Amino acid sequence: ETFIEREPGESANDRNDRAIRVAVRWYSQHLKTSELGPDGLKVVLLTNDQGNKQKAEENGLVVYKFEEYVKSLIANPELVDRLALSNDDKNDITSSKVLFPEHLPLSKVQAGIKNGSFLQGTFRASRDNYLEATVFVQGEGEDSTEVLIQGLQNLNRAVHQDVVAVQLLPKNQWVAPSAVVLQDDGAAKDDNVDGDEEEKLSRSSTEAARKATGKVVGIIKRNWRPFCGMLNASQIKESTRHLFTPADRCIPRIRIETRQASTLAGQRIMVAIDGWPKDSRYPNGHFVRSLGSAGEKDTEEEVLLLEHDVPHQAFSQAVLSFLPKMPWIITPEDMAQRQDLRHLTVCSVDPPGCTDIDDALHCRVLENGNLEVGVHIADVSHFIRPGNALDKEAANRGTTVYLCGKRIDMVPELLSSNLCSLRSNVERFAFSCMWEMNHKAEILKTQFTKSVINSKASLTYAEAQMRIDDANKNDDITKSLRGLNKLAKILKRKRIENGALTLSSLEVRFHMDSETHDPIDLQTKELMETNSMVEEFMLLANISVAQKIYDEFPECALLRKHPAPPPSNYDILIKAAKSKDVTIHIDSAKALADSLDVAKVDGFQYFNTLLRILATRCMMQAVYFCSGMDSDFHHYGLASPIYTHFTSPIRRYADIIVHRLLAVAIGADSTYPDLMDKHKQSALCNNLNYRHKMSQYAQRASVAFHTQLFFKTRGILNEEGFVLFVRKNAIIVLIPKFGLEGTVFFDSKDKASPNLAFDEEGPTLKVEQHTFHIFDQVKVTISLDNSNIQHQKIRMALTEPVIPGVSVSAPEVEPQPKKQKLDR
Repeated sequence: ETFIEREPGESANDRNDRAIRVAVRWYSQHLKTSELGPDGLKVVLLTNDQGNKQKAEENGLVVYKFEEYVKSLIANPELVDRLALSNDDKNDITSSKVLFPEHLPLSKVQAGIKNGSFLQGTFRASRDNYLEATVFVQGEGEDSTEVLIQGLQNLNRAVHQDVVAVQLLPKNQWVAPSAVVLQDDGAAKDDNVDGDEEEKLSRSSTEAARKATGKVVGIIKRNWRPFCGMLNASQIKESTRHLFTPADRCIPRIRIETRQASTLAGQRIMVAIDGWPKDSRYPNGHFVRSLGSAGEKDTEEEVLLLEHDVPHQAFSQAVLSFLPKMPWIITPEDMAQRQDLRHLTVCSVDPPGCTDIDDALHCRVLENGNLEVGVHIADVSHFIRPGNALDKEAANRGTTVYLCGKRIDMVPELLSSNLCSLRSNVERFAFSCMWEMNHKAEILKTQFTKSVINSKASLTYAEAQMRIDDANKNDDITKSLRGLNKLAKILKRKRIENGALTLSSLEVRFHMDSETHDPIDLQTKELMETNSMVEEFMLLANISVAQKIYDEFPECALLRKHPAPPPSNYDILIKAAKSKDVTIHIDSAKALADSLDVAKVDGFQYFNTLLRILATRCMMQAVYFCSGMDSDFHHYGLASPIYTHFTSPIRRYADIIVHRLLAVAIGADSTYPDLMDKHKQSALCNNLNYRHKMSQYAQRASVAFHTQLFFKTRGILNEEGFVLFVRKNAIIVLIPKFGLEGTVFFDSKDKASPNLAFDEEGPTLKVEQHTFHIFDQVKVTISLDNSNIQHQKIRMALTEPVIPGVSVSAPEVEPQPKKQKLDR
């Protein structure tokens, strides 16, 4: 009764509309005769299509536009806010003045890309300057380029991560990236894109600093998602139009219609973009949902996870159904397939409080006088079988994310903290990589095997260090640790001789209050010999496995590489060193490592660490790739020709794939089609690289939030720091004690700015009579500025050097009551 043929000359769309109208009529008749009283149920057709609506009315059907229907509902007024703006509404709320150039239609864009007049790339908005962005154009191998876009007209309504078409400007219009830090304060000039905004961009005079510059001419693919942030309620009484400020500084403000502005004040909310007309200064969007009060720990954590696209929902029943049934035991069939290594003195060394123990080690003397060293890794691939729901979920998550005081697992807890975790005094499945070595740490033989182990101790780095250092201890565990430590030192020396880099980044650890879970103390982590010991054997295992899987599967091995940075990346490092009369060589990783090793300045013991922190900033990201899709395997930072990740399968999905490849290579498991498909492997690597990068950003954001919580209760502190970067209107200062970076601005809205002279050659910044260089020692006050609840900031102001009219006076420091330190 509801089947209809498409009539001659009728479009598919019209046929579908007609089919829906026929179904509505049939359903109305059907429900009239049901047992629901004389009138039955009313069937309502919702459509925003004017033609469809008219025909439905002519057929006597009950029909509404979405908006009419939602506005007629009495019980849920907030539903109105969730309506995406239809084209009719968009016309009401934009100005008649055209502010942006028209986007070209897709056909013209595609033709332009084909004939080379346009470039296609990913739009990346600047975090520090809302009038600037770059478009990353992917090329073959090393041929990728970046095009600079400056000014609102040229940005032309592109949003961060959109795929866009750009047209290069003539060379005489090319500019250099601006060195000004510029935030959009969404002023009253709401719909005015005029020249005075562009004046804020500072142009570079030097020819060399200019980059290929272009303008966005079309949008190929919008990459919009719901954004977290806060409402800026309109000053106009009774107004329903408000601006929403996203938490992510790369996203422009969004205009939304809502009648709940008063209840949403102070809340973190989610908003979706509906469109961005050419006559509107901001995109239009609608309210999606509220996340809770801003500044509260749970709300901020939720925002942080959503903003970094970290999958954090509870594991579904489908996923959990693939977990082993408890109680879990090792059967005789399991033992028949594995090497029994339960007799070995294996132990694990990890940070305090670690429950997802991936790796354990042993070292013993063989009868022939050589040493046997084993790295034993949790056999996660035994429990996670290819293609089931558990495997797909782990592949999507890609990595475990560690926030301050919280962990978002890649695999359910039964595996991550129990069955896979190599805890002490329980039998566990492992994938073992064992070497026979001589006392010079030269490898004579390598063996890979699936095994069963029984770890004899779970130690922290500090406990392992104490055993090694305590001359009275001579038990098997301590002897094993001493053997490992001795070999690790030789391995490290060899690596460094080959040109491996030892870079530096300050990691911060919080001591948490055991009841409120608020940070009560903050200090930078110190690394011990045992940290380095574990690291050396993990690197060795990763290199050995990489070589094995590549030899067996040259087309589809999952490897990890670290590209060498382009020489221009080192400009800032070379200039910084030169300012202290130190020369840095960058022709190779070895040259860089050697010149960093000898870089010293008398009376400035922190100089070398600062230089290494700066060198870290010059590096490229290390990435996963598939061996059949790439020709350059080199790992620059480790100075290794081949490398992969094998040692952390509980918290990294890449390692699970590597385990599967290795298991097939040694005949311990069977293969499956996707494992041998280089295109599938390559797509998987893209997701892993994305998840890995987002998890790093999320972790940094979590540290930043906890640092703010820490300073919230501290008032104003006065601390010593060093200048890391010099900008046109600011210096960026590192406080080693807290591993904290902040910006000291010299131009302020409230008072007259001092005389500033920036020299990009130095780079130096002259403020009145004082000149700042990179690595200058300064003193600053640190306080929490929570005037903008959404973007609470650590504020820094200069106390020393004393520059009249610029520096502030140091605060009187009240002695803090001593609190008990509670480690996490």
